[in-house]
Amino acid sequence: MVIASFCPEVLQVGDLEVSVSVSNNRKNIRLTVERDSSVSAVIPPQISTAELTKLVEAKRSWLYRKLAEKRELGEAPPEKKFVSGEGFHYLGRSYRLRFVPEGEVRLIRGRFELPEGSGAKELVNWYRRVGDPWLTHRVRRWEVQMGVEVSGLRVRQLGYRWGSCSNGGQVNIHWATMQLPPSLVDYVLVHELAHLKRPDHSAKFWHIVEQAIPCHQDLRQRLRRIGDDLWLPGEIH
Repeated sequence: MVIASFCPEVLQVGDLEVSVSVSNNRKNIRLTVERDSSVSAVIPPQISTAELTKLVEAKRSWLYRKLAEKRELGEAPPEKKFVSGEGFHYLGRSYRLRFVPEGEVRLIRGRFELPEGSGAKELVNWYRRVGDPWLTHRVRRWEVQMGVEVSGLRVRQLGYRWGSCSNGGQVNIHWATMQLPPSLVDYVLVHELAHLKRPDHSAKFWHIVEQAIPCHQDLRQRLRRIGDDLWLPGEIH
């Protein structure tokens, strides 16, 4: 049985539940422990259930270790409320909300101004709107330094992934990345650009990252520590 015939699929391997998606752009299986402690697999169309099960079993120790690291991060941050004075992050700094009678979401004089009645949807749209030009400009430096070609950059909702990329050079970045300090945003960008050269997380991949950012291990650990503290609303309608 080829799993692509049943996508989306949830594969149960012992006590591990793996969410499976199929990508025509992949040549091998990518296993990921997501930020919400779920396990996902992105597979080429020709991979069978038996092949994927075999890989998950082989990677069982690694998956358990990663899941344990997630548990060590502690409880999820408290839910944000859309009331005056609530703080939301932008590029590593916290700005408090202030509601105004009308207008559009904007960051002005150290405050997030939101029209009355606005909520998560409007603020997420703001992160996406300002993220497009900011990240597009930011990625150009790394594109030149790393010798890769980015065909386009989009700020999107990516679930619990910081970013993704395609073989054609398209880079996608989670809108929540705009809450991070610039140094961690750079790490996310470099990580994705390195995947344009190496689709895996092999030693060669990490060497590419290290050439661009020698302190990448420190940034990676910092991202793990603060990533779960970022605001990620539930489903937005």
